[in-house]
Amino acid sequence: MSDQEGTGAASTPPERIVIGIAFGNSNSSIAFTSKEGKAEVIANEDGDRQIPSMLSYVQGEEYHGTQAKTHLVRNSKNTIAYFRDFLGQDFKSIDPTPCHASAHPIEHESTVAFSIQESAEEGTHVPITVSEITTRHLRRLASSASDFLGKSVNAAVITVPTDFSEKQRDALISAAQVAGIDILQIIHEPIATVLAYDARPESKVLDKVVVVADFGGTRSDVAIIASRGGMYTILATAHDYSLGGANLDQALIDYFAKEFTKKHKTDPRENTRSLAKLKLEAEATKKALSLGASGSFSVESLADGIDYNSTVNRTRYELLAGKVFSGFTRLVEGAIQKAGLDVLDVDEVILSGGASHTPKIACILQSVFPEKASILAPSTSATAINPSELAARGAAIQANLIQEFDKEDIEQSTHPVVTATPHLAYAIGVVAISSDEKHGIFKPLMEAETAVPVRRSAQIATPKEGGDVLIRICEGLREIKAHKPEPKPKVNGNKPGNASDGDGEDSGVSDDDEEEIRQIVWKAGRVLAEAAIRGVKKGGKVEVGVNVGEDLSLSITAREVGGKGGVRGVVGRPKAAENGSA
Repeated sequence: MSDQEGTGAASTPPERIVIGIAFGNSNSSIAFTSKEGKAEVIANEDGDRQIPSMLSYVQGEEYHGTQAKTHLVRNSKNTIAYFRDFLGQDFKSIDPTPCHASAHPIEHESTVAFSIQESAEEGTHVPITVSEITTRHLRRLASSASDFLGKSVNAAVITVPTDFSEKQRDALISAAQVAGIDILQIIHEPIATVLAYDARPESKVLDKVVVVADFGGTRSDVAIIASRGGMYTILATAHDYSLGGANLDQALIDYFAKEFTKKHKTDPRENTRSLAKLKLEAEATKKALSLGASGSFSVESLADGIDYNSTVNRTRYELLAGKVFSGFTRLVEGAIQKAGLDVLDVDEVILSGGASHTPKIACILQSVFPEKASILAPSTSATAINPSELAARGAAIQANLIQEFDKEDIEQSTHPVVTATPHLAYAIGVVAISSDEKHGIFKPLMEAETAVPVRRSAQIATPKEGGDVLIRICEGLREIKAHKPEPKPKVNGNKPGNASDGDGEDSGVSDDDEEEIRQIVWKAGRVLAEAAIRGVKKGGKVEVGVNVGEDLSLSITAREVGGKGGVRGVVGRPKAAENGSA
């Protein structure tokens, strides 16, 4: 009997070792949270923190990451790249354009696959589905993290784009399970990006509108996020599947290819291997131009056995890629318009993705947004986080928050019934009107898109002479007003209207040359409640509190600061919007 004792006892589940994974179409990253609570990006065995999402097969050997990328020149047909967006999709719905320099996707059993020679035997090509490739890629990422941590990684939080469908999510979960990874949660890349910044010890929880501009290798994604009381709501998204760092590479490829053609009368872009060499070196030159004022370009035996060396400065590069930069800007502005907002509403702009290292992109966005908006990029902010690491850091932070919970509890807490909380459709604020005034100034207390329940309070200054004060709780209407500044005086000591000395030309600044000044103006809309405070002392203030309940009921309190008594009341419900309906 003693030999049988304990055989029916429940086995102890293995320790959960969780990491964050940013699964990118071009590059992936892995991160963990240290004992001090700081998110750290992990380097793989090759020392890379941005690991190319590529696998290559040579003579029966599997290469991953940077090692696989080097085989794009000599072994492109057996090198698989840019496969993430194919996951969970039908073959007829995919765009194989990014794969023109690597293994081409094929249709296999109504799904996407790649015909690869896995073994050393010639002619032994087999179809490998995109799900299997994803499993192998995730397995290699988990293995690198396990080697670094000294523990076997068995769970993860993974980031995906905002347009990843449920079918794609299910395919990702299945592929991860086969790789031995339990996905605790799938989160959107822009949410992970904002979380990476907001989780810093020095960060403060503020109500703000954030633009997350993710410029990746083959695609670009923009999300407009309202952060209210630490809760994030995606207001709008925009995607361009043919705009990314590869377009910047192409500008350099065309430039150097034309230079080579002029000298040697042969176009290296017409040869597959030469084109692959051009692409790899152009990417390296682009990275050098992000750090310095010039970049060198050197390829051994580029075409017809001819070595090629050249240089390009940053100014010329920015001129060559001008249309690409304009495309990034239009995508950001389009997303803001889609959210029904103006650039004046934006408080932060976070640049993420590999192409965001390019200083010109941040410089252009600085000119688009008002001075109050923080542009968080390496070239504009000394405290900016590496744009290539943001999603992985955010995923690791989220993993650290939920790793102690049971899988069932996590699924329940992330269910739409829980996460789709009501949000205010309009701002709610207060107007204080004295007995000798007709209109007061509207002061917003709760911004639009604030999740309920919520409570806000503020102290409102009253007229110096005191007296009776009428308090109105109203919905706020935001308008953008534009006006021209006052004309500047003429220079050289001339008075306005006098001719200038010398050639008689007008040296003043024309009104038409002045740029319009645009600013946000609040107006009181529909009145929700009114309360009268009598006999306010001279120079006194009135404290107003507004509480919106979970059932959207509205209650208010109003009293003189330092005074006794006050007014309380419950009124009708304000209009609300569902989270995620934008």
